[in-house]
Amino acid sequence: MREIQEFSLDELKHLLSPRALTGETVVLNMGPQHPSTHGVLRLILELDGETIINCIPDIGYLHTGIEKNMESKTYTKAEVMTDRMDYLFTVGNNLAYCLAVEKLIGLPVPPRADAIRVILTELGRIQSHLVWIGTSALDLGAMSVFLYSMREREMVMDIYELVSGQRMMTTYIRPGGVWRDVPSQFNELVQRFVDIMPKRIDEYESLLTHNSLFLERTQNIGKIDVPTCLNWNVSGPTLRAAGLAHDVRKANPYCGIEQYDFDIPTQTQGDVYSRYLVRVAEMRESLKIVKQALDKLPMGPSRTYNPKFIPPPRSEIGISMESLIHHFKLWTEGFAPPAGSVYTAVESPRGELGVFLESDGGTKPYRVHYRTPSIPLISAFSVITPGHMIADMVSIISSIDLVLGDADR
Repeated sequence: MREIQEFSLDELKHLLSPRALTGETVVLNMGPQHPSTHGVLRLILELDGETIINCIPDIGYLHTGIEKNMESKTYTKAEVMTDRMDYLFTVGNNLAYCLAVEKLIGLPVPPRADAIRVILTELGRIQSHLVWIGTSALDLGAMSVFLYSMREREMVMDIYELVSGQRMMTTYIRPGGVWRDVPSQFNELVQRFVDIMPKRIDEYESLLTHNSLFLERTQNIGKIDVPTCLNWNVSGPTLRAAGLAHDVRKANPYCGIEQYDFDIPTQTQGDVYSRYLVRVAEMRESLKIVKQALDKLPMGPSRTYNPKFIPPPRSEIGISMESLIHHFKLWTEGFAPPAGSVYTAVESPRGELGVFLESDGGTKPYRVHYRTPSIPLISAFSVITPGHMIADMVSIISSIDLVLGDADR
């Protein structure tokens, strides 16, 4: 990436105002190392005094080529790379990919696996919002909220470690269900979290919701309306805070989530404070979903066994030559879905997280492309920030809830 001085005059004319070329305004780099950018993000700011005139996002510092690397692996082996994109919603990355694979090959999912998927993805939404509320408060000088939210997030990380052996990069959701059934301690740990969290959310709100300093830094800051959100393809809490109750879980349900009772929180102001209120309310709604799924967690298999696509249970490999052959072929050659393309989406903590998957009939995906919510959110900076003070950039960036691994793929 280039410094400002390395841009040509023609490029600067398109990026900045004419006043920048005559030295009347100041052009400033914010990042890519600045701690308040919540990742390796560079923002080129044009300032008139302390007022922002232009904001030009510059991404790509974290680019890993995940999508193209996935196309060089079999469908099963490619999934492990999905965890590394939105590292705060790894199970959601897994789920979107697995839903696409299942749609491509027509693979059913047992009801128990669907319920487990719902529980884990809603826990993932809560822990992502916990990171968000903690770091956003910390950006504005409220350290206690950060310490409290990390305390609760550890409970979710413990549940992930229990079921998968990993705290973050779980790859626990697999095509046809989940890797293995949940251990016997799972229900107890999840129930404990569901019981504790409502009072903990009350604690966060007691520190922030009516705090006069927090209100000064968040109300009427970074406002965006519904038409602008739609023009920039913005989704998730940022869109709902502007007033549109759109949620993939309601619009295009998946994993049987339509059977659960929950609301879509909205606000109308579209500012930093509204985005805070929406995410706090979303944590409460996710707790409702988790409790319902846990209460009626059905018995039965946790993964559909189809020898053409799913490796056999480990217990069968030592006693069945046919299972051993299937195991060997699936892990070396992989399976070959019919030619065709599909798109599936889930609701991530940041918005619509979708995957386009295309097969040419071979054992490796012909095309893998993720539609992640962070790219539109970053793009919208150019319309959200002008007119604000440079000090407001900190609260605006944190309120958008960016994950740069989600953007740089």
